[in-house]
Amino acid sequence: MFRTMLKSKIHRATVTQADLHYVGSVTVDADLMDAADLIEGEQVTIVDVDNGARLVTYVITGERGSGVIGINGAAAHLVHPGDLVILIAYAVVDDAEARALQPRVVFVDESNRVVELGSDPARVPAHAPDLLSAR
Repeated sequence: MFRTMLKSKIHRATVTQADLHYVGSVTVDADLMDAADLIEGEQVTIVDVDNGARLVTYVITGERGSGVIGINGAAAHLVHPGDLVILIAYAVVDDAEARALQPRVVFVDESNRVVELGSDPARVPAHAPDLLSAR
């Protein structure tokens, strides 16, 4: 049996740009991709904290250190600059690997800089009020 498990999550990043006329995808700062163990072309689910929209797309690499979270293509109708989003990647693994899998959970600040890394998707960081409040 195979299970679909949380592999990585970038929690409450701020969308910095949206380009309706781009061919699709989400552009993510290379530093965030590294922190979340994402590679170019990898499928992600985007959850918009502000409006509840959920969509599936793929990642393309953004400029390292830029803080970019860019929504491209038709998704720009649903997700807008300034929105808070959660980017989630899943892995399909066998049962034994699923039970041992340690996801990468990345918390960012208002500039999309990594402020904390973890592996417990239910853990709330000590500085949670700063990370969980509306920006």
